Amino acid sequence: MEHNYKNSYKVQEKELVSLSVYNVGFQKCDPLYQWGPGIRDHYLIHYIISGNGVYQVSGKEYLLSAGDAFLVYPNTEVTYFADEKNPWEYAWVGFTGSDASTIFRATDFSKEQPVISQIPYGEELRNAIFDIYGCRGNEFYHALEMTGHLYRMLSILLHNATTQKIQNTTGSYVQKSIEYIMANYSYPITIEDIAFYVGLSRSHLYRSFQTTIGMSPKEYLTDFRIKQACDLLKHSQLSITAIANSVGFDNSLYFSKTFHKNKGVSPKVYRQNKRNELCIKYFFPSTKQIQPGDM
Repeated sequence: MEHNYKNSYKVQEKELVSLSVYNVGFQKCDPLYQWGPGIRDHYLIHYIISGNGVYQVSGKEYLLSAGDAFLVYPNTEVTYFADEKNPWEYAWVGFTGSDASTIFRATDFSKEQPVISQIPYGEELRNAIFDIYGCRGNEFYHALEMTGHLYRMLSILLHNATTQKIQNTTGSYVQKSIEYIMANYSYPITIEDIAFYVGLSRSHLYRSFQTTIGMSPKEYLTDFRIKQACDLLKHSQLSITAIANSVGFDNSLYFSKTFHKNKGVSPKVYRQNKRNELCIKYFFPSTKQIQPGDM
């Protein structure tokens, strides 16, 4: 009798921003073994090695078998379970990062079609997942090796994509720009850097941002940096200069001026106000007034 098994590895610290492995493994499932309904906070690819199963997402049900693959998108409710008579065996890899959504837009996967059937390059895809698993470990070099094999696995999906997807839309340019900002805001990046990254002129990038989100790329970058600075002011003991450097300002005076223009107060006053608010909440917690019908 064939024994069922599960081999999995979950990464403890995900230090890489652009793309990093969340978990990886392979499993021979019991009959009707089920995950969900539930959501994941990361992308998750399953490749079916043998057997059958069902994937349910967005009101649709997919009957899957060996050679198929399915993708779980972040924050999307899904359920998947093994067949009762011929339960599936699959390999999977979960990952997250600012590059992920851009990469998947160039594959055959989509939210409307999160399944690829009878993949002719399935063995290559399966081996790539096993290579990721083979590099597992808690050291930083393990994370680099796993991510390297992850990029190779994703390149297999891109290279074998059968549909030509139009990527150069206004929305996709803005999304790619935002992902770049999220990954690099702590460095002294410029709007020219962002435009070069997405392959647009500065003026075209400006028009794309204005059309899509109603602000310029410079305004978005500044607002994003100030939001990160606010979080550090509230939750860290870093000096104003250290915070300025941490969010991409190489001049603390310019940072303070920009912060004041954006928030109406200096960083120092903002920090003190937030600490005063915390003190008030701690020493004078609000009490719920009893309303008719509460008892």
